Amino acid sequence: MGKVRALKLVTLFALISLLSAYGGAAGGSPTKPPDRGNVNGTLEIGQLAPQTGQLSNILQSLVTPVTLAIDEINAAGGVLGNPVTYAQADDGTDPTVASQSLDRLLNSDKVDAIMGPASSGTMLGIIDKVRSAGVLDCSGSTTSAELTKAKSGGYFFRTAPPDRLQGPALSELVLKDGHSKVGILVRNDSYGVGFGKALKKSLTEGGAKVVADVAYDADATNFDADVQKVADKKPDAVIVIGFNDDGAKIVTTMIGKNLGPSQIPIYTADGMQSSQFGTTVDASNPAVVSGIKGTAPAAQPAGVQSPFIEKFAATGVDPIFSGYYYDCMNLTALAAEKAKSDDAAKLRKAFAANVKGKERCNTFADCKALLDDGKTIRYQGASQVFRNLNKFGTFEPSAGVYEVWSYDTSAKIVTEPAASQIRIGGTRA
Repeated sequence: MGKVRALKLVTLFALISLLSAYGGAAGGSPTKPPDRGNVNGTLEIGQLAPQTGQLSNILQSLVTPVTLAIDEINAAGGVLGNPVTYAQADDGTDPTVASQSLDRLLNSDKVDAIMGPASSGTMLGIIDKVRSAGVLDCSGSTTSAELTKAKSGGYFFRTAPPDRLQGPALSELVLKDGHSKVGILVRNDSYGVGFGKALKKSLTEGGAKVVADVAYDADATNFDADVQKVADKKPDAVIVIGFNDDGAKIVTTMIGKNLGPSQIPIYTADGMQSSQFGTTVDASNPAVVSGIKGTAPAAQPAGVQSPFIEKFAATGVDPIFSGYYYDCMNLTALAAEKAKSDDAAKLRKAFAANVKGKERCNTFADCKALLDDGKTIRYQGASQVFRNLNKFGTFEPSAGVYEVWSYDTSAKIVTEPAASQIRIGGTRA
């Protein structure tokens, strides 16, 4: 080896080491996150929630369970002997808005942990900042498969199962209904494209033919060409994976091309599940969405016994991802109790351990009492993954339970009985 080449290699190795140490491309977590003055014995929670943007219609479904959990935690004596504090900021369903809001939560509110953001694309857009700041982040609604491989330095957690699981669940529903010639329309982002890949694989393995696979620009003003590509293939069912606003525009376009739910079965997922969806499609006739059918992570999985379910039902808020956010908050608080610190670097090491211990408990107060006695706990959550499925990895579920739902003639969400829920992966716990 020549001296010049050897020198270049030494320089390269030094650069790689430097990048690794500071969380660059070759590394994960920074060696030492900046001191923001937040580690003070009080657990400070910030929530990135969609106050604006395409998911603003489910804002209360995401924030109400977090504040309900915090009220219960504080009523039980708080965390580390102090009341938990809470600050909320807009994620805008947009990485740029979320990044600015995250700066405020980190530097002004000096939070120890973040709940949210709502969408996968937004999470992917801020995950580098979460890692470099060394702040724990738990989302109950980010489901993109891309997040499984994202480098978070161990600071990112999610309680909602990833779309690599919901893809097979939705495919199972479509195949069970007897469809074999399917068209797919998905948002051209990490959520839609990742979901679409899982759908296509599962449908094909199940014996169906995917005759059209179209990724559309969610910010476009016209969707005629996208929908026409599907219509030309004459499918016997169409799956649309989008959010409230863009999904409504796709459905409106489909109706205009005689491809609406009164002409052909249309399937979707949780991104287009909202009590406002019908009026978004047609304010004068919301019933045009009647018959659209889909899957969603189960709001009340069969067999789960959690006091949260009854309490949340009393609020009258749509239970979309609500149990998953409730679990995010409780698990974050219990991680602080186990770690005996509000330092996120310690919280991330304790988080998953509390769903894998010996003693079962389903409230913060009971779980905390067990931790105080030196026991290991297995938190029994409001979301299915901790009770009925013995599958949770280092930071995300590896199994899921999905409910089947549809829009009725009043554009209201009708959820089928628990017996129809679709279980993907996992074993009985």
